[in-house]
Amino acid sequence: MILWRSKSMEQSKKKYNCPVSATIQLIGGKYKSLILWHLTGKTIRFSELKKLVPDATPKMFTQQLRELESDGLLERTVYPVVPPKVEYSLTDKGKSLYPILKAMFEWGTTELKEVGLEPNCSMITETGCNNCSPKSN
Repeated sequence: MILWRSKSMEQSKKKYNCPVSATIQLIGGKYKSLILWHLTGKTIRFSELKKLVPDATPKMFTQQLRELESDGLLERTVYPVVPPKVEYSLTDKGKSLYPILKAMFEWGTTELKEVGLEPNCSMITETGCNNCSPKSN
């Protein structure tokens, strides 16, 4: 049995033993997939990462980061400087989600286009898919 660390997973472990449901629970928060996507192959400061997810309120954004950290998907590094410097990067467990996120990106792109919508989110740049060829952390 998997031991979940975050509150969301703790509440769900009684209900779900389905691997797909467990994965969705881990990455399915409102901004979690975007956060994981933007951290692929990079270490990013809090302020830079927040700019990449502009619709998130500071409270919701921080909550999503804490849950991802609690679930072992990202690392938070605090530097003892003034002003405070905090950086985030993916753990090996977080990095292992990249193929899943990429497949979801590709599937979602196809689905949106089939219903006449153009994909529009911070996962996409002018040249196409942002992070579709990630560098190692």
